[in-house]
Amino acid sequence: MKQTRGFTLIELMVVVVVVAILAAIALPSYTEYITRGKITEATSNLADMRVKLEQYFQDNRTYVGACAAGTTAPLPTGAKYFTYTCPAAALTATTFTVQADGVAGQGMGGFVYTVDQNNTKATTITAGSAAAAAGWTGNATCWVTKKGGLC
Repeated sequence: MKQTRGFTLIELMVVVVVVAILAAIALPSYTEYITRGKITEATSNLADMRVKLEQYFQDNRTYVGACAAGTTAPLPTGAKYFTYTCPAAALTATTFTVQADGVAGQGMGGFVYTVDQNNTKATTITAGSAAAAAGWTGNATCWVTKKGGLC
């Protein structure tokens, strides 16, 4: 009697199907995990900017002129996943707003985080963006760190 070794085609196909099912479950979870890690860049830089702007206010009794290079509150530079702005209209003697916009080329397009002088944190997810399509939603009262508008 001839003895054969190895796997049949059916056995190999079953293994491939099992691996494909596991990958289909794991990949979305991993992608969300990576996105949540990138969000920390925005939240930590915005919190840092808020502290610097308060220091600027203590020194100058106004927010006007803040967010400029050479001040105690310059905008963060060298950020990879977000760009930071202090809209000029939002910088008054008693108010400020700092905004972090996600960089689309880094997979963060559609994410917009803000903080103001009252420490009001907000998250906006741009309609039609990849973030919105992936199930992320905004929240007007906090910085979203998980899908579904959870803080």
